[in-house]
Amino acid sequence: MATDARPPAIALMGPTAAGKTALALDWAERFGGEVVSVDSALVYRGLDIGAAKPDAAERARAPHHMLDLRDPWDAYSAADFARDAREAIDGIVARGRLPILAGGTGLYFRALLEGLAGMPAAVPGVRAAIEAEARERGWPALHAELARVDPAAAARIGPGDPQRIQRALEVWRVSGRAISDWQARPGASDRLPLRVLKLVVAPADRAVLHARIARRFDAMLAAGFLDEVRALRALPPLRGHPAPLDLPAIRAVGYRQAWEHLAGGVDAGTFREHAVAATRQLAKRQLTWLRGELDARWFDPSRDAPALARAIGAFLG
Repeated sequence: MATDARPPAIALMGPTAAGKTALALDWAERFGGEVVSVDSALVYRGLDIGAAKPDAAERARAPHHMLDLRDPWDAYSAADFARDAREAIDGIVARGRLPILAGGTGLYFRALLEGLAGMPAAVPGVRAAIEAEARERGWPALHAELARVDPAAAARIGPGDPQRIQRALEVWRVSGRAISDWQARPGASDRLPLRVLKLVVAPADRAVLHARIARRFDAMLAAGFLDEVRALRALPPLRGHPAPLDLPAIRAVGYRQAWEHLAGGVDAGTFREHAVAATRQLAKRQLTWLRGELDARWFDPSRDAPALARAIGAFLG
């Protein structure tokens, strides 16, 4: 049997608060690796505490990539991520080190590992027109429009997900074809040319994950999360933005709830309750996506550490 000579990489997947950061750092130190973040919030500057971005001490333990690439008022697509991450991975492989792809953003993983369908690029004029319509009619109305032209995409995209509604409508208006039709034709030639071990770390007991989420959010509050969001609100491009809550960065879990709290929408207790609930919902969506990764191996990080170590050892030889 022929030996697979492609360089190895580890894809460390899992829901938020499952402990991916600690594992990625440990493996990077043990196996000569570098960490490639696969997280849609960590690409934004200023989203630090609330996004659980690795701090200076953690970054000193191992090189990190795909952090702090954009300002929070900028757009950043899955295609942008796949391009930039592949460039980072090329450098890691060229240095003879192990890429450890760690995060919980399923679309980013799919774009990086499997390639994206060759759908139309973003068209600023069309995108601006959709944003203007949303301000006038509301995103639920645009979601209803999407349901008429692309029922499959509308069933997958919630009415409260402006970024994906906007992109789906943009693709339809530019190409005359539904985004679900484009996505049914994956770019197989764009698959990551590495030998990848897919690992999912997730507590088997959902209550354990929920407790971890609540503890981590309280730790974020103690570390100054609300001051971080106050600083974001004070930035001129955000202070003057007509709809900051439509920006992908500000819609990140925790940030949206903190933004509304600081605007006087809810009291502190309700804010915490809403933020923890939103994080649980994020974890639920992530787990649903991960169950579709049929070639991934699942481990409970608190109970399966020896088996996880054996899996990596066998993969790396």
